[in-house]
Amino acid sequence: MRCCHRRYMRERFSLVARCPQTSARAGLLHTAHGDVPTPVFLPVASQGTVKALAPDDLRALGARMLLANAYHLYLRPGPQAIEQAGGLRRFMAWDGPILTDSGGFQVFSLARLSRVSDEGVRFRSHIDGSEHIWTPESALELQGRLGVDVMMPLDECPPYGDEAKIAHATLRTELWAERTLRAHVAGTQLLFGIAQGGTNTGLRAAATRAISRMGFDGVAFGGLSIGEPKKLTWEMVRLSAAETPVSVPRYLMGVGAPEDLVDGIACGVDVFDCALPTRVARNGSLFTPEGRVNIRNAAYRLAVGPLDPACDCYACRTFSAAYLHHLFRAGELLFYRLATLHNLRFVLRLVERARSAVIDGSFAGFRRDFLERYRTSDEEMRTGQKKLWLQAQERARAMGPESSPEG
Repeated sequence: MRCCHRRYMRERFSLVARCPQTSARAGLLHTAHGDVPTPVFLPVASQGTVKALAPDDLRALGARMLLANAYHLYLRPGPQAIEQAGGLRRFMAWDGPILTDSGGFQVFSLARLSRVSDEGVRFRSHIDGSEHIWTPESALELQGRLGVDVMMPLDECPPYGDEAKIAHATLRTELWAERTLRAHVAGTQLLFGIAQGGTNTGLRAAATRAISRMGFDGVAFGGLSIGEPKKLTWEMVRLSAAETPVSVPRYLMGVGAPEDLVDGIACGVDVFDCALPTRVARNGSLFTPEGRVNIRNAAYRLAVGPLDPACDCYACRTFSAAYLHHLFRAGELLFYRLATLHNLRFVLRLVERARSAVIDGSFAGFRRDFLERYRTSDEEMRTGQKKLWLQAQERARAMGPESSPEG
């Protein structure tokens, strides 16, 4: 395959410190709207909003960068409305950097509504059934019109376990990456590449090398955490990180459980995003240093203290666990805001502490202490919940405009 051989733009990312015992690192991602300390977790604002929160909430929580979704914004409200508002940042009143996913995962998760070829994807809107064509060039052009800081190319995310589809999707993703680079006009917007490869060691290594050689401003590890055993996930992440140049930021897409953030940082990942913290919050599952708890449990009915005395979020500073329990059981809307504030602050603070530990040389001990205390979800239950969530996403999209498919 022909390689584009772009030069890395080293000023886009700089390393601050590295952990001698692990591959963890601290750095700065330089964007047009400010430097982003890494490792960093990106709250998911698929449709231009983090569900239940306002931009002021996100700033108070310590969010440094958000993730929006080009697919959703293209379908509604459409690029013209956002352009007329002065770009996505002004449209959603967020003054920090934004990364947009191209929407490849959304398109391919709706396989029954789409047809894919080397040229691109022809798909029907999950909102009104209208037909659209999505190509590497059009996905890039749309993100340029949105005025975001980091753009992602169109990629094909294959299902776990189908080796033939994985091989085909990996090659097609590389071809689309080359087309995206040819269409990209260098400027202030960064462009990351995406490496697929599933859990096939040879494919994953070759794909990461190929994307790295093209000279993107960053390399994302795609097609992981979609149902495969967690042991395989980390094998692929370590392999991908080893195949990516040290000077390039590494982005692990769709991973955000607290234990996974700590392990991902140990593997050398710089950027994470995931809807999990906000999604499980709305279902009553809240993070604590000991693991996830279910606030609906009767044990919290008379719990007069905060859910997590060590947490500095508004919910824990102001309300008791018993009050959160009451709000959830009563179906009060305030619960969704308070729970989302708490879970996002938990993961953002966790990543802040991990970064500080890398800088002061204590990350290995920080990681050990956190994982010894934090009770993780059972592997079988985790995989089952992920499968149910993916199925629910497809059902929600099929229901049309009143559904809530992301975040």
